[in-house]
Amino acid sequence: MIAIIDYGVGNLFSLKSSLNYIGRDAVVTGDPGEIDRCASVILPGVGAFGDAAGKLRAGGLHKVILEQARSGKPLLGICLGMQLLFERGFEYGEHAGLGLIPGEVTPIESVIPKGYKTPHIGWNGLDFPPGEPVSPIFKYINEGDNVYFVHSYHASGCEESVVASADYGAPLTAAVARGNVYGTQFHPEKSGAVGLNILRAFCEL
Repeated sequence: MIAIIDYGVGNLFSLKSSLNYIGRDAVVTGDPGEIDRCASVILPGVGAFGDAAGKLRAGGLHKVILEQARSGKPLLGICLGMQLLFERGFEYGEHAGLGLIPGEVTPIESVIPKGYKTPHIGWNGLDFPPGEPVSPIFKYINEGDNVYFVHSYHASGCEESVVASADYGAPLTAAVARGNVYGTQFHPEKSGAVGLNILRAFCEL
């Protein structure tokens, strides 16, 4: 069973439907006991960093996520959920993240060329770090496969954890991994067969 953490942020049921489609049982829950009984955990999210981080802390779920990660259980953050894995985010002020991956979340407009629209919305190919082993979550896809992004902020200062980037006038962090903790800036559940294969690989960790 896979726990999809429900903290009032994001369209959780499209993710659950994608997992069910590939034959995986998933539960949308904010109950610590139920989360603990699951084999792996997904932290989804859309919206603003500070608001989402506040909701996690208000419900005590930040402690639950940290405990699950420290236990060695596979954890996947998606979109804003990935951003929350970092130490801090600078969206409408400075806000503390979960600190599971070193780095911070900053506006993409500070690195992309003028004329590129913000937010970055659409399909982009994945680039893997040259000379590095391919991340286990990408074992069923190929470099260059397209995935779907919707974001105005990106993870920076996290070079050692980057397992995929995407070019939007400049290389933007597309996916990260540190031990049993993974994150995708894109939405696997909105990325067709490629996204389903990424979810399938995560579920096999």
